[in-house]
Amino acid sequence: MTNRKQILAAALDFDGISQQEIADMITIPADASKGDYCLPCFKLAKTLRKSPVQIAEEAAGRLTCLPPPFKKAEAVNGYLNFFVDTADCAKQVLTEIEKKGASYGDSDEGEGKTVCIDYSSINIAKPFHIGHLCTTVIGGALYRIYKKLGYTPVGINHLGDWGTQFGKLIVAFKKWSSEEALHEKGMTELTSIYVRFHTEAETDPTLEDQARAWFKKIEDGDEEALRLYNLFKEITLKEVEKTYKRLKIKFDSYNGEAFYNDKMQPVLDELKEKGLLKKDDGAEIVDLSDDGMPPCLLVKADGATLYATRDLAAAYYRKKTYDFYKSLYVVAYQQNLHFRQVFKVLEKLGKEWAKDCVHVAFGMVSMESGAMSTRKGKVIYLEDVLNKAVEKSYEIINEKSPQLENKEETAEMVGVGAVIFSVLYNNRIKDIVFSYDKVLNFDGETGPYVQYTNARCLSVLNKVGKCDAVPDFSAVDNAEGQAVIALLERFPSVLRESVEKYEPCCIGRFLVDLCKSYNRFYLVHRITGEAEQVKKARAMLTNAVHTVLEEGLRLMGIDAPKKM
Repeated sequence: MTNRKQILAAALDFDGISQQEIADMITIPADASKGDYCLPCFKLAKTLRKSPVQIAEEAAGRLTCLPPPFKKAEAVNGYLNFFVDTADCAKQVLTEIEKKGASYGDSDEGEGKTVCIDYSSINIAKPFHIGHLCTTVIGGALYRIYKKLGYTPVGINHLGDWGTQFGKLIVAFKKWSSEEALHEKGMTELTSIYVRFHTEAETDPTLEDQARAWFKKIEDGDEEALRLYNLFKEITLKEVEKTYKRLKIKFDSYNGEAFYNDKMQPVLDELKEKGLLKKDDGAEIVDLSDDGMPPCLLVKADGATLYATRDLAAAYYRKKTYDFYKSLYVVAYQQNLHFRQVFKVLEKLGKEWAKDCVHVAFGMVSMESGAMSTRKGKVIYLEDVLNKAVEKSYEIINEKSPQLENKEETAEMVGVGAVIFSVLYNNRIKDIVFSYDKVLNFDGETGPYVQYTNARCLSVLNKVGKCDAVPDFSAVDNAEGQAVIALLERFPSVLRESVEKYEPCCIGRFLVDLCKSYNRFYLVHRITGEAEQVKKARAMLTNAVHTVLEEGLRLMGIDAPKKM
């Protein structure tokens, strides 16, 4: 859709001021009675050497014939207000959405630009729990939105697949488990023996020594140690793939911590060459005191590397491999300092692309029952949360729509969608306490509410049937219709705002606003039983709402049931 600010800027002519400068000054008034668009003339006064009032009045006098869809310009106290021909606007917006369908809002602005998105990043041999929900669905939504805007996203699951916990697991496996038990019980067995290891280690500290010895064997390439390590990894990935499938999440890379083991030394060597790596009580650090941060620890006194070392190696690898335009890290806000340090070290190394690395921080999600700990066995599996949400959805659907076909399939869409929407509706930095009753409310600002409104649109369209009349767009040129049209027109800019702010909640909130607006229109204006031209225009509006709701839900990773 043509940018209306650019249309207005082209129609205006001010000496010494570019069209782009004018377009950037144009705003949308909070009070619709003062116009649909507004140019405050105060910033122009110094350049044009006239009062804002005179500038606005002279410009209004020149604009005797405005380009479509504008019908009037009005000067008021130094403001130049523009009014849109709402019927013509409705025609433009609804015709475009009808023509483009789900591709409405698509853009080529990201063509040739790659965006790396590091998200989910589960730990091997640890459960996929509710704490992984935010990073997984925020990263997945950003992936899909970037793709819609023409970028090439690269989804990276930076697996936590290295560390002494694997030595602990081997010790625990050999003492208390078997391969048969692992294949039969999967992650449940791995979690159980991991918890038991920490319980037993409280009274038998030699277990920790055995764990370190087994991890050293993994590092040294011992055949038995590597076989068990890979078995744990295989079981974990097989199990989490089921949950990823339900959340509509896919990755382009599963390169985790272990992948960067042989890629850290060149980074450390470069730090030494540039005089940035310093010794501190046997450890090796980069001093960041001048930047108001504690030192970035890269090598411990015993020679072990850390997360920061591997993240630096990963950043080098991703830039070399993908030549990214942006590299996003969708990781909880507790890691704010870690990423500030890593990005600052990259900057000190002279990597101009350090500015393109972004920590997309988010708050924590917890259940009403409280906090979790893998070591103590207090874990809430994400799969269990999804299953319970689906189960509760089925109960609600069975009560409200007992005759509905495919109730199980619909319950899956509604339950899983409700969980995803509960995260993506909130600003990502906000902590969330998860409540089944709240997220499954069909009348609140929830996923089920958006899905239900979409199903309502499809029901209306089914009743209207085929209608070949020429639409009378004055039938939607009323307060309720104009509000819906204005929101529909905003959808492409909402997508851009989502990636500019790295905030999928822009889409979630937009969808709820669109549902509320359409439902007001639906209650006030009949669609079926009207003259064919009226029915056609209102059906076009209904179809446009359905198209945008369904596409918005898809971008969030949520299915849209056809009936509810």
